[in-house]
Amino acid sequence: MFVQDAWYVACTPDEIDAKPLGRTVCGHALALFRDAQGRAAAVEDFCPHRGAPLSLGFVRDGRLVCGYHGLEMGADGRVCAMPCQRVQGFPTIRSFPVVERYGFIWVWPGRAEHADEAKIPRFDWLASPDWAYGGGLYHIDCDYRLMIDNLMDLTHETYVHASSIGQPEIEESVPATRVDGDTVITSRHMQGIQAPPFWAAALRANDLADDVPCDRWQICRFTPPSHVMIEVGVAHAGHGGYDADPRYKASSIVVDFITPETETTHWYFWGMARNFKPGDAELTASIREGQRRIFGEDREMLERQQRNISAQPQRKLLGLNIDAGGVQSRKIIDRLIAAERQAPENLRSA
Repeated sequence: MFVQDAWYVACTPDEIDAKPLGRTVCGHALALFRDAQGRAAAVEDFCPHRGAPLSLGFVRDGRLVCGYHGLEMGADGRVCAMPCQRVQGFPTIRSFPVVERYGFIWVWPGRAEHADEAKIPRFDWLASPDWAYGGGLYHIDCDYRLMIDNLMDLTHETYVHASSIGQPEIEESVPATRVDGDTVITSRHMQGIQAPPFWAAALRANDLADDVPCDRWQICRFTPPSHVMIEVGVAHAGHGGYDADPRYKASSIVVDFITPETETTHWYFWGMARNFKPGDAELTASIREGQRRIFGEDREMLERQQRNISAQPQRKLLGLNIDAGGVQSRKIIDRLIAAERQAPENLRSA
């Protein structure tokens, strides 16, 4: 149940700088590494000799060397050499389109001829010196769509994150959800509230008072296959809320790249980008640590949720008005999967 013809974040550049990395994306076991030109590459994590994981090997002169018997593999999936063996007849393994952009390594697990770099969403602020970014990675044992549900309905913050970003006004403010093409937007605005602990700290970091009434916003945007960007922030009340001058607010973009691994596991690349005090490395580290704790709380809830669902698959889950963002996101995913399955080339190979 994955969209295959799409770009997913597979890893961060530092994960493949020293040695190969084995990672499964949408059911495909990949070996990621850098070729002789330093470009990121991905091939099947399967040595054509004896089936060993190529990711357990090493890179030499831009070739991926199997750690079992020394077979050397190129970035195009072709066998280049093997000690004391002729390799001309060795089968080629599959290679995958790869792009390095915005501080991430993106992979296209679907039909290579359909891979188009222009389809990577634009996140220019991730590459701008006017913005600071800090984030991390979690492996989470749940269906990736449960994470999308979680991020498109922030009502849970009142309960799961009561000590950091949660507050009663969240559930008291009705969210609005709309669909724009393949994008789902769920928005919630709160006026005249006190900033919760995380945002009080952000106001102080931006040299703003943290004990005055504030306006708060959460604007969640889902784009397929599984990216969720959330504009969040607080502004001193009476200055325009979301549209307030930067002098009166602290705002950020919560970055969520959700990469399916299997039907019940995924890789979660999380982070936060901000455009206030971008050069303050200590502040970046502090925000990242706060986010790490917050997302750790989500992780426990989601994994326990998946266990319940897996144990009782016959149970039907309820859909309420607060679930509209996740429901609409799933509809888009289902439509794109259905379209891929109906593609002429897929029907020929069925």
